[in-house]
Amino acid sequence: MAQVLEFKLPDLGEGLTEAEIVRWLVEVGDVVAIDQPVVEVETAKAMVEVPCPYGGVVTARFGEEGTELPVGSPLLTVAVGAPASEAGSEPEGSGNVLVGYGTGAPPARRRRVRRMAADVVTSVADAPAAPAPAAEPPVRDDGPVPVISPLVRRLARENGLELRELTGSGRDGLILRADVEQALRAAAAQEAIAQEATLLPPATLPDPTAQPTSSDPAARLTPPDSKPTPALPTDGVTRTPLRGIRGAVADKLSRSRREIPDATCWVDADATELMRARAAMNATGGPKISVLALLARICTAALARFPELNSSVDMEAREIVRFDRVHLGFAAQTERGLVVPVVRDAQGRPAEVLSAEFARLTEAARTGALTPGDLTGGTFTLNNYGVFGVDGSTPIINHPEAAMLGVGRIVAKPWVHEGELAVRQVVQLSLTFDHRVCDGGTAGGFLRYVADCVEQPAVLLRNL
Repeated sequence: MAQVLEFKLPDLGEGLTEAEIVRWLVEVGDVVAIDQPVVEVETAKAMVEVPCPYGGVVTARFGEEGTELPVGSPLLTVAVGAPASEAGSEPEGSGNVLVGYGTGAPPARRRRVRRMAADVVTSVADAPAAPAPAAEPPVRDDGPVPVISPLVRRLARENGLELRELTGSGRDGLILRADVEQALRAAAAQEAIAQEATLLPPATLPDPTAQPTSSDPAARLTPPDSKPTPALPTDGVTRTPLRGIRGAVADKLSRSRREIPDATCWVDADATELMRARAAMNATGGPKISVLALLARICTAALARFPELNSSVDMEAREIVRFDRVHLGFAAQTERGLVVPVVRDAQGRPAEVLSAEFARLTEAARTGALTPGDLTGGTFTLNNYGVFGVDGSTPIINHPEAAMLGVGRIVAKPWVHEGELAVRQVVQLSLTFDHRVCDGGTAGGFLRYVADCVEQPAVLLRNL
């Protein structure tokens, strides 16, 4: 007798708690094999094909294309022909792991919140019929709050919102991010109304002894010379949901601005000698070396001299966490938005290897083939916005890192060289840094060392 198993959206790792269904790869009634991809989802970091750990006939799908689901929600059900090998046991799956998810025994590192997800969404094969639970007070109950996503918990905690006061709109009362955001918007609206009332001058408050001159209460509370706040236009408006990569970028940059006391310093540098050195390297007939790879090599050397900038701040422990290795992120613009792939252990790679790795990750970013592991774990970011034809910028730090080096375009400009005016290849370098990890002296020293290496590549060779 066939057994119907429910396959849930697995934990995709690295703090990812939701995914959007982009494309179903199977239909109801299709026969699927173990580990066959059944759906393509888009997380906040990458496009991922999700394989099903069971083989059988697809009996149901959950969610249309474009639907965003939290981790632990059901994706599909599969009718498996062979019964379980032992009474009361789950049928054996492939045992393969998808970024923190396995069909065998759950890994020991799985956090309690993931176990809660398994309790909220149960298997259709194993879930017995149960009577409806007795009604309980919805506010400040001592039981567990029905929340799967750590992101939802963090969002509520950072804004002082009590989750027990919310009623979840998800399955079985699951509290979703939309529920928290709606509660925050309502609270913000109430606060704005209260603040507006306190800001009204006393003369504009209604006189209880005076006869009203208008049937509109707002008219009696508005100063005669005030202008109404213009409303947003309603015609010709397009609204785009902040989700997927765009939503992840918005969340990360907002958090960076909210939490990190950043500062920026910049300097113009003569890159003529660096460009000549690159031309000489590429003239040897070996693998081509990019300017970005040379700048990355300079960055890793500078971080070895100023390791304070290769760090992060743990405010809960009130500690600065310094990293021994440099996992170098670089900003890459794609049709799906801005992503920051990470080159692991960049400090030990020569320029030609860095160049090849940048090319590989850039191509993967353009085709949507980056994995979550390619996009996480960076300790320092290099942002070459010069490719857009601009000279300077004030980069926003890629939270939770402590610094980012921005590089403008390299362009011919008048420059005083060896006491004479000459046309040189000039670039503007800008460093945005977390002022909690260091002061201006360290940041200035780092940036000056980078500029010296750009102007005189021999400086880098001397310090290797």
